[in-house]
Amino acid sequence: MKRPPPATNSAHWHSIRVAPKPDLPEIHFYDKLNPVWWFENADDPVPPAWYLPDDPHRAIKWRFRNPLHNFNFYVIGVADKNISRSGRHPGRNSDPNGGWDFEVVRRRIVPLPFLSYERSWITFYFGWREHGAFGAELKFHHHPRTATTEDKPPETAP
Repeated sequence: MKRPPPATNSAHWHSIRVAPKPDLPEIHFYDKLNPVWWFENADDPVPPAWYLPDDPHRAIKWRFRNPLHNFNFYVIGVADKNISRSGRHPGRNSDPNGGWDFEVVRRRIVPLPFLSYERSWITFYFGWREHGAFGAELKFHHHPRTATTEDKPPETAP
């Protein structure tokens, strides 16, 4: 395979090391076995002041805002572990130029894939994101059409 010239804008496959957040609460093995804990949020258990400040049900709404947070980050995710991430853009969740992107998170010998596709009308990803949490998303973006001469109704003569 022929390599592109060095002056081009193509990124090469490389790896980075990712450490867990320094202020991460202690997570025990038995926490990960508890299905009730899966639905909680160990990172932000109490809603911040900006979240629905006048709502009397803000605490319960905060819990439903991101269900399965602990499950995605710490049970099937590896956000609490030292990992390496390899790909063309390992520090990001997608190619900054759009299109397909593939990365691999590695925890010891286990490879955890990440696949994404991004264009102006769609965002898709599935797999272990840049910080080790598992995630999946499919969004279609609807942009209003601009009126052209074909879209305008014919003018009527007076």
